[in-house]
Amino acid sequence: MARKRTNLIGNTPSVRETKVAIYIRVSTIHQVDKDSIPMQKKDLIAYCQLILGTDNYEIFEDAGYSGKNTDRPAFQNMMGRIRKGEFTHVLVWKIDRVSRNLLDFAEMYEELRSLRVTFVSKNEQFDTSTAIGEAMLKIILVFAELERNMTSERVTATMISRANSGQWNGGRIPFGYSYDPKEKVFFIREDEASICRELKDLYLLNRSLAYVSRALNEKGYKTRAGVSWSPHSVWIIASSPFYAGIYRYNRYKGVESRTINPEEEWVMIQNHHPAIFTLEEHQAMRSIMKSNKRNMDNLPGRVHLSTKTHIFQGIMYCDKCGSKMVSTPGRLHVDGYRTSNYGCPLRRNTKKCNNPTVNDIVIGEFVINYILNMLNAKKTFSTINTPDELNAALLSGSVFSEVSSVEENGLNSFFNLLSRYGSDRSYIFSVKSPRKKKAAVDPELSKLRKEKEKQERALQRLQDLYLYSETSMSEKDFIIRKSEISSHLDNINRQLGLMTQDQASFLSDEEFIKQASHLLIQKELKNKKYIYFKKLVSTVDPDILKAYMETILDSIYTADGKITAITFKNGLTHRFIYKDK
Repeated sequence: MARKRTNLIGNTPSVRETKVAIYIRVSTIHQVDKDSIPMQKKDLIAYCQLILGTDNYEIFEDAGYSGKNTDRPAFQNMMGRIRKGEFTHVLVWKIDRVSRNLLDFAEMYEELRSLRVTFVSKNEQFDTSTAIGEAMLKIILVFAELERNMTSERVTATMISRANSGQWNGGRIPFGYSYDPKEKVFFIREDEASICRELKDLYLLNRSLAYVSRALNEKGYKTRAGVSWSPHSVWIIASSPFYAGIYRYNRYKGVESRTINPEEEWVMIQNHHPAIFTLEEHQAMRSIMKSNKRNMDNLPGRVHLSTKTHIFQGIMYCDKCGSKMVSTPGRLHVDGYRTSNYGCPLRRNTKKCNNPTVNDIVIGEFVINYILNMLNAKKTFSTINTPDELNAALLSGSVFSEVSSVEENGLNSFFNLLSRYGSDRSYIFSVKSPRKKKAAVDPELSKLRKEKEKQERALQRLQDLYLYSETSMSEKDFIIRKSEISSHLDNINRQLGLMTQDQASFLSDEEFIKQASHLLIQKELKNKKYIYFKKLVSTVDPDILKAYMETILDSIYTADGKITAITFKNGLTHRFIYKDK
C-alpha cells in the first residue's frame, strides 16, 4: 500500500500519495542485450517496495543512450509528467544514469526541488532532503564529470593512435566510395566516382563552385542523399584530400563547436586508399579556392560574410517556391555602401525557380516606409473612417506607386486592430470617441484572431494572479496552466500563418503596436513622411535595425523583384496587389 506524503503550505496540510518514477538508462547495445536493464529494474522495484514502502511506481527506460546530456526520449517524457505533478519521487540506480554532466544534473535537481519531488539514488544511499546529503550529491557529481572527461581524453588518444596506424575511425563514407567492414578497406564506387571526376574537370576549367553545382544539377545528378548539388557540397569534394587517397583525422576539436586544430596536430596518412583524383589535381583545386578567396578579400570595400550585417536575414522568403532566401554581400556603391542580396536557393543551385535576386535597398525602402505609414495611420486614425481610407494612408509614397491595394483581409484586420489600440494618447483605446464600424474579415480568420486575443488575455491574467494575487498560486500550478495556454496559443499562431515556432517571439496586438513604435524614438526618424533606406542605415546601427525587424516582422515574401507580402509577429498578414501593366 502506498504511503502518504504530507507537506505544510501555510497552515493547510497537503497530502500527496507517494508515486515513484523509476528511471533506467544504459549506454550501449551490449549492456541492453546482457543483464544491465533487468538487473536495474529488479533492484529498483525491490527498493521501491521495501524502502519507500510503495508498489505505486512507473518505469522509464532509455536503452542505448549516452549520459553526456539529457536529450533522451524516456527521460524527457518522465520530466514532462513530473512537471504535471504525477510523481513524488525519482528513483535511479546511480546518479550517472541521469547525466554525467554536472550542469545538466544540477539544473534537473533544482527543478525537482522546486516541484517538491524527492531524488533518490539507490547505490549512493543519500537523502537529498538534508544539507549533508545535498553536499554529498554535488561532490559525487564532480567526480562523475571528472571520470567522464578522463574517459573522453583516453578515447581521443586511442582514436588518434588508430588513425596514425591507418585505421579508419568511422563516420560518413565519402561520396564516390564504399567501405568493407570485414576487410576494413575502402574501394571506389564507379557510378559516383564518375560524377566526382566530372566535378573536378568542371571546376578546374570554370573555377566556380556555383557554376559546377548548376552544371551537375542540369545533368540530373544527385548527391547520395538524393538531393540537388549545392556549391557547398561541391566544395566538400573539391577541397577534401580523401579523394587524393589521403586519410585526414583530428582536423577538428570536438564534434559540436567544430573548432579547427592547428595543422601540426592533424593526422595525414598518404596512400591510405584508392584515389579518384591525382595529388596534383587536388592541389590545383585547392590553389584555385585560395586564389578566389584572396581575390574576393582584396576587392575595395570588401566586407566579409562574417562581419556584414544582413538586416533582413532569416525573414526573407521566395513567394514562388516558398524557400527561405539566402543572403550574400552585393555590389559596392560609389558612396561606399555595400548592398545585401537575397536570392532563392533553388534558382542559384538548380534553376528550378525563376525568382530573381532582390537587394536590401528595394526591400528596405518598401518595408520601412510601409511600417512608417502604419505608424502614421495610427497617429491620425481619428480622421480615418473606412478601410479604403486606411488603404490610401498605407500606400502613401512613391515606393508604393505600383501597388493598387492591400489585400482585403489583412487591411480590414489592421483597421479593426487600430480601432482597439490606435489612440494617439494610449496604447489601449480608452479615449471616448465615436465607434467605427468594424470592417469585414474572413469568418475563419476572424474566429482565430478572437481566440488568439482571448488566450493572450488569459495568459496575462494568469501571470497577474501568480505575481500579485494575495491568494497564493503554487509554481507548479502556474507552470502547468501556462503550458496549456501557451500550447493553445502556439497552435493558433501557426494557423494564422506565422513562420516561427518560438512561442516567446509571438506578440499580442497591443504589444505589437508598442514594439512597432519603438523605432520612432530614433531622432532621425521622428515626424518623417518618407525614409530613404540607405540614409537610414548610415545613421542607425545596422544591428539595431536588424533586431528591430526581427522584433516585429515574422516574414517578408518577394516575387519578381517586388515585395508581395509581409507577416508581422502578431499574425497580421498584409499581401500587396500590384497594378496591371
